[in-house]
Amino acid sequence: MSDSDSYETLDIRVEDHLCWLTLDRPKSLNAMSRQLVTDLRDFLAKLPDRHDIRVVILRGAGRAFCAGLDLKEAAASRSGGGDSSQGNRVAAGLRGQRRISELVIAMRRAPQPFIACVHGPASGGGFALALASDIRIAGESARMNAAFIRIGLSACDIGVSYFLPRLVGASLASELLLTGKFIDAERALARGLVSDVVPDDQLDAAGETLAREILGNSPLGVKLTKEALAMSLDAGSLEQVIAMEDRNQTLCAQSPDVLEGMRAFLEKRPPQYTD
Repeated sequence: MSDSDSYETLDIRVEDHLCWLTLDRPKSLNAMSRQLVTDLRDFLAKLPDRHDIRVVILRGAGRAFCAGLDLKEAAASRSGGGDSSQGNRVAAGLRGQRRISELVIAMRRAPQPFIACVHGPASGGGFALALASDIRIAGESARMNAAFIRIGLSACDIGVSYFLPRLVGASLASELLLTGKFIDAERALARGLVSDVVPDDQLDAAGETLAREILGNSPLGVKLTKEALAMSLDAGSLEQVIAMEDRNQTLCAQSPDVLEGMRAFLEKRPPQYTD
């Protein structure tokens, strides 16, 4: 049984330590249904123990990355009755909210880097998944927005207000969050929101090229680099960052990968790191 056989809404392919994680509800623009959230939560919960996976490419099937919350399903759920007490509605709402928001926490905690290959709309929750990825590459059709505010909600949702100003600065983040308008691929590239823009039909190839470059480095070095980068965003001082970097370099220096990396460099060959 393949990974994909375990999930209704995800298509998963693992080859040579690279995982292609595809949101697979193309008829709904990969909107985040309850089942999609459940499938993602399960996959992400298992990811830290998946030593066969060292890099994840996140993408969407069809003509969109992810259109955000499945509004048709959400509207049907709200009109479906059930316990009408305000207290129970609030508690149930918070549980549902946490089921989604914890996705981005799991992505950041995972030792594997995430590369988001974004094409078409990445709205609301889809925007959040892209922002929570370590690297974003955009197809020329990519359009991203904090759609939450356009349906009566706050735009600060699923970690968007954490990641966005750190990537593009407070002014542009405020513009995008307060208006809910789209940012296209070219403006996203100019403002550092994405690393590169390529034609849509070259997006997978660009993502794989980048992933293979990461896979050429030692697994421990990559894991600790992702960890340190994430923690450095919130560090209170240079001294805290230096202490963490010193700890990570000391750990890496004890690994046999260092000797292999040095030998490979001197012998002008690709290193053969341990998994």
